[in-house]
Amino acid sequence: MSEADFDISSLAAYLHLLPQQVARMADRGKLPGRKVSGAWRFSRAEIHHWLEARIGAIEHDGELAEMEDVLQEGSPSPYTVESLMSVEHVAIPLNARTRSSVIDHIVELAAGTGLLWDPDKMAEAVRAREDMHSTALTGGVAMLHPRRPMPQIIAQPFVVLGRTTQGIPFGGEHGGLTDVFFLLCSDSDTGHLQSLARLARLVNDAGLLPGIRAADDAEEAYRLLIHCEANLQP
Repeated sequence: MSEADFDISSLAAYLHLLPQQVARMADRGKLPGRKVSGAWRFSRAEIHHWLEARIGAIEHDGELAEMEDVLQEGSPSPYTVESLMSVEHVAIPLNARTRSSVIDHIVELAAGTGLLWDPDKMAEAVRAREDMHSTALTGGVAMLHPRRPMPQIIAQPFVVLGRTTQGIPFGGEHGGLTDVFFLLCSDSDTGHLQSLARLARLVNDAGLLPGIRAADDAEEAYRLLIHCEANLQP
């Protein structure tokens, strides 16, 4: 078994499930895996992508909070918006009118923080991820990121936020336009999932996206993010 793979027992421990539950999910095709010599094996990368899709599909905060707790188990310092962002990480407006220019400008915003060392490589990776499957969600928000974390080109994990002046077709499954864009820059799969879960909880707040759209400047949008995070239920 590859060191990057899970077996039934290790995946059960990682997901805080019983081994029987994991085996049943695998047998029913609800987990990405393959059988090797009659035993289930699960690629760590595929499990992280499965979790990523699951986080994006959850709309109930209680379920997201449970998912966040599982992902943060054993982490020395849980990921929070306050630890990942500052007002300099926000662009209101983000001057982009096309899918391609959104990627260019939000990566430029990330590079402007001084925490991203190779914006060209990040932009290329984000485009490849969007070509594979759009990160646009319902509600007009997208969670841009490369397919895998890129610790070699960032100083530390961080997130940036941009809001365009108008909605842009961004390829989401549900159609519609997108005008609020987060870019997640992570240094590990687990850190990426923690950041994604935290942002998913925030965008489920009924007041966050309307507030970002009404914000006059980056400072107002950033204050709103911090306020919404402070009001999240544990």
